[in-house]
Amino acid sequence: MSLSGNDGRDGFTSKFGILCATAGSAIGLGNIWRFPYVVGENGGGAFLLVYLGFILLLGIPVMLSELVIGRRGQRNTFGAFRKLAPGKPWWIIGVMGIAAAFMILAFYSTIAGWTLEYIVKSFANAFQGQSSESLAEMFREFHTGIFWPLFWQVIFMIMTAWIILAGVKKGIEKYAKILMPFLVGLLLIMAIRSITLPGAMGGLQFLFKPDFSELTAGVFLAALGQAFFSLSIGMGAIITYGSYISKGNNLTTIAAEVSIADTLIAILAGVAIFPAVFAFNLDPAEGPGLIFHVLPSIFQQMPGGYFFAVIFFVLLAIAAVTSSISILEVVVAFVVEELKISRRKATIMSATAALFVGVFCTLSFSSLGNVNIGGLTIFGVLDFTASNILLPLGGLLIVIFVGWVMMAADVKDELSNAGALKIRLYSAFNFIIKFIAPVAIAIIFLNSIGILKI
Repeated sequence: MSLSGNDGRDGFTSKFGILCATAGSAIGLGNIWRFPYVVGENGGGAFLLVYLGFILLLGIPVMLSELVIGRRGQRNTFGAFRKLAPGKPWWIIGVMGIAAAFMILAFYSTIAGWTLEYIVKSFANAFQGQSSESLAEMFREFHTGIFWPLFWQVIFMIMTAWIILAGVKKGIEKYAKILMPFLVGLLLIMAIRSITLPGAMGGLQFLFKPDFSELTAGVFLAALGQAFFSLSIGMGAIITYGSYISKGNNLTTIAAEVSIADTLIAILAGVAIFPAVFAFNLDPAEGPGLIFHVLPSIFQQMPGGYFFAVIFFVLLAIAAVTSSISILEVVVAFVVEELKISRRKATIMSATAALFVGVFCTLSFSSLGNVNIGGLTIFGVLDFTASNILLPLGGLLIVIFVGWVMMAADVKDELSNAGALKIRLYSAFNFIIKFIAPVAIAIIFLNSIGILKI
């Protein structure tokens, strides 16, 4: 198998670009929107400690497995498996990843559109003078509407497609190198402001002081699930990005640095949110509404709240964009390489198709709210199918593929850059991928589909 660069394919040109793009894929609404309320619902510091353990023990090795598949295959997530296991049905993993990416982009664009609406509301100072009840009603009226949620969804998809149209080097890498440092800077500003509020110490203690009496089997499972959800594992994004990484880059270092960056961003989001929640005596276990009506209530009460509301919703939108471009790239790379269609046509076709399905997801909160499949709305069906079935099942098959199907010599070749690097922890990596990761992911999968009750 060729070890030369990216075989003429478009690819990343710098280590910084790789880190920004790959971290951008992992760092999204899962960190800034989902992570804080999952921490809040699971007891704070004890959950965080378990989560960090799972990132270190399982998250990094599984992400590394996806990078190995991507760079070794030098193809999209479908083509990589077909190339590495010719004549065998392992390409089904690639199909699952593409299907998951498509579904996620469809419903992800719904939530991402909400962030754009709230940027406008922040600039318009719409939170000022509103009670928490009226802010909750404001959010309800908006997301159960029709025109504006659809309008912002379309705008978001156009933004995502516009970046993908430019390609890997001039699109994904270029904008990731701009957006990711900007996101980190904004989040640092938010975190500093939050911890300087009177009464903020309670929030920091909630986040960083473990109460081990809160630990239950459910907390462990939630931490394990969040670790995999946050790192974008199982949807083909990391495999696709891995195929754009040159042979001279150290995949182990990239996996570790991306996982650390992802985790630090999630913790920073917690530092930005929980001290403010405690400073204003609000409930940290509020759930998804924490972002769209609890935080606006905080912003309109704190000094300089107008400024910080704008910052927060801008960084939320940036996080959504950096993830959505990686998700769309999974589909576009498949269409370009397997169907032999130009990137321009592939991007327009893929984005339009995802938007078409996404419209039904958005309308699930309004005119199609009564359309139920198995007790779930259209949004809920796509979310459940992708998040609870395709992602964990895809992740499970990926670690089985790397641990038991790929030739050990090929895995070592990628990890060592054809012998140029020493791989001191290969035995530990191999043991985790062969035995520990499959069991852990299988538990997530069986619990998520209701077979295993924890």
